[in-house]
Amino acid sequence: MEIAVNAVLTIVGLVILCLGGNWLVSGGVAIAKKLRISQMIIGLTIVAYGTSTPELAASMAAIVGSHTDLILGNIVGSNISNIGMVIGVCAVISPLVVKKATTRKEVPIMIGVSLLLIAISIDGEISQYDGIMLVVGLIAFTAYTLSRAKKEREKATEDSSITKTPVPRALVLIVIGAALLYFGGFLTVENAVLIAENLGISETVIGITIIAIGTSLPELITSIIAIRKGHTDIGIGTIVGSNIYNILMILGISSVITGIAIVPGMFTNYLIMIGFAVVLIAFLRSGLIPRPAGIGLAIAYVVYLGYTLLS
Repeated sequence: MEIAVNAVLTIVGLVILCLGGNWLVSGGVAIAKKLRISQMIIGLTIVAYGTSTPELAASMAAIVGSHTDLILGNIVGSNISNIGMVIGVCAVISPLVVKKATTRKEVPIMIGVSLLLIAISIDGEISQYDGIMLVVGLIAFTAYTLSRAKKEREKATEDSSITKTPVPRALVLIVIGAALLYFGGFLTVENAVLIAENLGISETVIGITIIAIGTSLPELITSIIAIRKGHTDIGIGTIVGSNIYNILMILGISSVITGIAIVPGMFTNYLIMIGFAVVLIAFLRSGLIPRPAGIGLAIAYVVYLGYTLLS
């Protein structure tokens, strides 16, 4: 009975995370539109930041509750989920036609950041000094994307699909969204940990599976909506940007607060994460992610989940 209650509260927490992420993104996109920022930059910055906030909220809640094993598992699991589940499902719904220039630089950056994560993990811990380095990388990447935004600002066109939300209302959405993310993150982490303890499952596995899938739902919802409306650049940009921010921002901030130990088997998950990214870049270079590729990504992700839960 106790596990059932914890499971329900975990689901409630994930729903709150999705609502908070959605409202935060809606407010952020409305403000970005006022600034005439292009769709790709919106995806890489405002939307990617916003859809990464559930992972950040869950990580902060994990630190408060001294459940640091959840943090790295959530980040790596979310990055795998973003490609396998989110892009896979989106491509199954509708083949994704992508401009080759859309992520020419950003996807290699995503892979480079993943390789950096492996490098700083070799000594068995992501220290506070490593965290500072990741935060510096976050600042550099943000400066790069803002520089692109400045160059593309004059080229950006009005997006009629995005609701013309007044700035004051957009700011209210951002504040409420952030508050919901905080509460949802705390509720999700605490109850997921209790489930793990009752079932004898490690916190890392819970982070990679339940919490990673839950915190990836904003990316899934946002990407499906964007892609169905014909804004593939926003959808793909959101995933690529979110994966970069998950490592640089969430892991960076978390490890600055407290060092994070590398649990056994994590390097296998690192390699799987990079493997999914390499497959993605191969399809993006062709300019098309067809429906069979989406099915393949989704199946590969399900197999990965099964492997993680049974290992």
